[in-house]
Amino acid sequence: MPEIRVSALVIGHPERRELLMVRKAGTQAFMLPGGKPEPGETARSAIIREVAEELHLELADDRLEELGTWTAAAANEAGHAVTGTVFAYRGVPGGLNVAAPEVYEEIAEAAWFSFDDLPADTPQRRFASLTRDHVIPHLPGWLTDPAG
Repeated sequence: MPEIRVSALVIGHPERRELLMVRKAGTQAFMLPGGKPEPGETARSAIIREVAEELHLELADDRLEELGTWTAAAANEAGHAVTGTVFAYRGVPGGLNVAAPEVYEEIAEAAWFSFDDLPADTPQRRFASLTRDHVIPHLPGWLTDPAG
C-alpha cells in the first residue's frame, strides 16, 4: 500500500476539551491541521510551515511537543496509508481566532470537536483514523487535564 508522510498538529481549545480539526475542499474528512514535508524538510519544520500556510498561525518552536508517529488508512486517498508525525501545541498559537478559526489554501473548514466524545462518522462527515485511533488515545496530560 502506498504511504503518504505528513506532519500534524494538535491544538486544544483553551477552555473546553476539544481539538481543532480541518477539512480540505472537496472532502468530507476532518483531520488535524498539517501536511506533507517538502524534500529535505524535517517533520517539525513542516508543521510550522503548513500551519502558517493553511491557518495563518504562528507557532513558537519551544511550545511544540512531539507526541509520536503513527500509521493509519489515509482519510482522503483510497488505497493509501498515512504515516503522521504528530505534535501538540502548548497554549494558543499566535493569530488563532478561537471563536471562528480562519482557513486558507486548500482548507475549506476548521471546527472544534470533543476529544472525549468524537462524533460517529456519517456519509457527510468523517474523521481521520489517524486522529481517532492513534492521536486521541495519546494526548498529553497537560491537554486532557485542566489542572495539568
